[in-house]
Amino acid sequence: MVNTAVTEPVKSTLSGPVAFGCGWISIEQINAIAQQQLQVVLSDNPQFQQQIDAGVAFLDKLLQEDGVIYGVTTGYGDSCTVKVPLSQVHELPIHLTRFHGCGLGEYFSPEQGRAILATRLCSLTQGYSGVSWPLLRQLAAYLNHDIVPRIPQEGSVGASGDLTPLSYVAASLIGERDVYHKGDIRQVADVLPEHGLTPIRLRPKEGLAIMNGTAVMTALACLAYQRAEYLTRLSSRITALASLALKGNSNHFDDILFSVKPHPGQNEVAGWIRHDLNHHEHPRNSDRLQDRYSIRCAPHIIGVLRDALPWFKQTIENELNSANDNPIIDGIGEHVLHGGHFYGGHIAMVMDSMKAAVANLADLHDRQMALLMDTKYNNGLPSNLSGAAPERRYINHGFKAVQIGCSAWTAEALKLTMPASVFSRSTECHNQDKVSMGTIAARDCLRVLQLTEQVVAASLLAVQQGVQLRIAQGELTASSLSNDIQQMLTSLQQDYPLLQEDRPLETSLRQLIAQIQQQHWPLYQEHTDAK
Repeated sequence: MVNTAVTEPVKSTLSGPVAFGCGWISIEQINAIAQQQLQVVLSDNPQFQQQIDAGVAFLDKLLQEDGVIYGVTTGYGDSCTVKVPLSQVHELPIHLTRFHGCGLGEYFSPEQGRAILATRLCSLTQGYSGVSWPLLRQLAAYLNHDIVPRIPQEGSVGASGDLTPLSYVAASLIGERDVYHKGDIRQVADVLPEHGLTPIRLRPKEGLAIMNGTAVMTALACLAYQRAEYLTRLSSRITALASLALKGNSNHFDDILFSVKPHPGQNEVAGWIRHDLNHHEHPRNSDRLQDRYSIRCAPHIIGVLRDALPWFKQTIENELNSANDNPIIDGIGEHVLHGGHFYGGHIAMVMDSMKAAVANLADLHDRQMALLMDTKYNNGLPSNLSGAAPERRYINHGFKAVQIGCSAWTAEALKLTMPASVFSRSTECHNQDKVSMGTIAARDCLRVLQLTEQVVAASLLAVQQGVQLRIAQGELTASSLSNDIQQMLTSLQQDYPLLQEDRPLETSLRQLIAQIQQQHWPLYQEHTDAK
């Protein structure tokens, strides 16, 4: 029988090729593969090889005995009562890929496509999907040769898995449809021979094994996780810079204060901000006893996401390292187990939760921006943070429009926080009568991350401008700043000089967003690793 015991995950590594089929695969490994930083191999572990061989042999045995197997000798979904003649069993997977070829919307990027391939490979190499070595080797070759199916984003309800988007993976394996290859969009049939590959023939169950699972939503969740994690760091740094620019009260982040409310992620954020502000060495006390909430409560806001990250990670990686198609094939024990592991409820919950916590960061920085712009609240900074000379202040407007943009991006992010998972729709002749909407939740989450990164980029430009203005006004000395803050300000000023005369900021914002998404600044790494 299938082993259901809970075991300690094998710790992953980011050095060398990732071996599928011999242990736990991490979010970080999936993302490194997606970013073409790591190659993949199939494990030579004897137990893994035995599982794959046994699954194939067991299915062949059942076919010879004319056994009834869902999706192998029957139709799909509500058509499971239709018995397929053995003479047509080998055509069934091809039809599955073709009638699901109806995806619409924008296409997933090559990076997202590679994450999807790696995530599906991870599930299939659990050894309970009844797939053959040629299929597994072809998926590995796709990743190593940068052959990425071009997959439309829309068309999955998240149970019976990501059928329609994953049909584009299955179709490419048999030589149909388009792929991304080294920056171009090409027919897969033209690309395969260039790498000594040929289309494979899908065995019975293999079309279903590829398509009937949670690979798309889980892959997107892996990509979303690292972006959200980085935003907790960058939001903490921006808050510290905002506090400096606003002449804030550093006592709001005191270690004794936070010891009485011991949420670990919240306290980690407070510690980062406290470190940036040199609180113990150079306490800066505002004339006000208490700053406004968007400064004073920032650890409590950022900390919600920070504290949720361990649960997010555990849930995503559990799904990643699961066999999540149907039926499950226990080749060694010779069982066909019909169930619903394709249901993406766990990923849907993570993505719905993550997007709400991330959107709160956009709202936080939008409020911080409002304080910085307004002379009623910014404690002596110029209106709209304009760095113009006094005689030029009449026509220069600084960050006025950028702050309007922040409000627009924040509003859109907040609008998307409605949980997708509550919008289950009965479909497919009421066979799929309760579905997860996990892929829609994941796509929403990526959009919320993009919008929040836009707000964060604008906020980073604004807060570094505010600190530079304080230094120029003699109200702050560069030498009093922490080394980390000094280094980041120097880095920012090299690419984004002080805004004195109005200039278009679109190019700067786009460049900064790209740097954020590439995690250009390894923020607080030493403090987190030592924790």
